[in-house]
Amino acid sequence: MLKRRHATSGARCDGQAWVPRHAGPTPLRRRARSESGQAAVEFGLIVPFVCLLIWALVQFGLALNYYIDVTHLANEGSRLAAVVGNSPQPGGDLKSWIQQQALSTELRDGTGSVTAPAQVCVTFLTGPTGTKGQIGDPVQVTVSAPYKWIPFIGGGTLTIRSSSTMRLERLPTFSEGCYSP
Repeated sequence: MLKRRHATSGARCDGQAWVPRHAGPTPLRRRARSESGQAAVEFGLIVPFVCLLIWALVQFGLALNYYIDVTHLANEGSRLAAVVGNSPQPGGDLKSWIQQQALSTELRDGTGSVTAPAQVCVTFLTGPTGTKGQIGDPVQVTVSAPYKWIPFIGGGTLTIRSSSTMRLERLPTFSEGCYSP
């Protein structure tokens, strides 16, 4: 096995003295033209914008998730109102039961980016015969929740809302109105 020997002194083999590249002071003009550190400065300028963009995408994803949950609640609520007539829980109110079926605790309790619990409204619409609340008349369930958009920079609050309408298949045992805990 061959070992390479490196010179241990500052002298070079060709008789010239070895001098480190950055030994001694460099002229100011050469330092000004140097590009060392340029990438770090550009990175420092771009990082806040990239982080803000990523945070905005995360907030948009959360808002979309809440919208899907609110739409699901409205659909399930109108189907229950049309078919069952009241809450499947004995002694419970249909509107409060729908509100408690939210998948996220933010919509149930009004925590996090959702500033208040979801509000559930049940409305009997006028049927084709001009009646309200009879078999065959439409019932509409609307679920809404306020959402604080990008809270740390003072973004606005928008209302996530969805409604669903179905025809009553049995006489309702609940009254129309809104439930907001």
